[in-house]
Amino acid sequence: MTPEQEALVGLAAEIFAGRTSNEQLAAVERSESRWDAALWRELADAGLLGIAVPEEHGGAGLGLLEVCLLLEQQGRFLAAVPLWETLTAALLIADDPVAKEWLPKVAAGEARLSVSPALEGSDGLVPGPFDAAVAVDGSSVVLATEVESVPVETTTHALAYDIVSADSTPLDVTAVRVQDVVRVALSAVQLGVADAGVQEAAQHLTGREQFGRPLATFQATQQQLGDAYCDVQAMRATLGQAVFTLDRCDVDVATWWATDAGERIQHTVQHLHGGLGADITYPVHRRLLWTMRTNALLGGPSRQLVRLGAALL
Repeated sequence: MTPEQEALVGLAAEIFAGRTSNEQLAAVERSESRWDAALWRELADAGLLGIAVPEEHGGAGLGLLEVCLLLEQQGRFLAAVPLWETLTAALLIADDPVAKEWLPKVAAGEARLSVSPALEGSDGLVPGPFDAAVAVDGSSVVLATEVESVPVETTTHALAYDIVSADSTPLDVTAVRVQDVVRVALSAVQLGVADAGVQEAAQHLTGREQFGRPLATFQATQQQLGDAYCDVQAMRATLGQAVFTLDRCDVDVATWWATDAGERIQHTVQHLHGGLGADITYPVHRRLLWTMRTNALLGGPSRQLVRLGAALL
């Protein structure tokens, strides 16, 4: 990463760590909105909601890579905010005239956006788990502004925009391209969830003893966690390839790793936590819930192999 990207990751991690304790997450889950408006405001004040917003609209003018770095941190801390929905939508409409009205509101934390990519195989599920705006068709962005966290205006805007890849090559935005951007974003969230889960399991096994030895010294636990670690590295490598190319096959491969390895990792993490893995007062269960929800949005690992096979044929 560049120094600027490292600073972005460090700032995001610091903010998320301060507002995503087990007690804070539980309180948000019990709230009516089920998302953290105070955290959203803090992200806006730090300039993180505007990273995909052009500089002329009050943002940082960064791209998909930086968006994915931020989303990985969201997944790492399980931050209950409609972040990936808003950031991907802002990225997709950055060059459109409609941006003059909406993107400054996004950067200021006054508007939330959502994408309805009609992901193939997702059984009609749409983004919006944290009370974000929800779109209604296969190639649209929903724009919603809010006052004191209460939505007061909603507009559906059909996509007819250009987005730019990492090498500044213009790309036609169709429903398929919207799907690819969203799938990459969700894979970044899944990477953060998985990587942090493996680290938490390692810490748990190191500090817990059985037969007078730390559980981490037993070969069976080492092998399981070693396999999970390798899965995380494959998720990271294939996601990086997909971010930089936005090639359909690369996106399919990255999404398959995110869905297949992501779910396998969380089952391993829960198993290695023993009875704590099933205790809803302990935070580890949230990682499996996030993983299963993301897999539902993406359509699961088998769907990714079907898409990849069709693309290769």
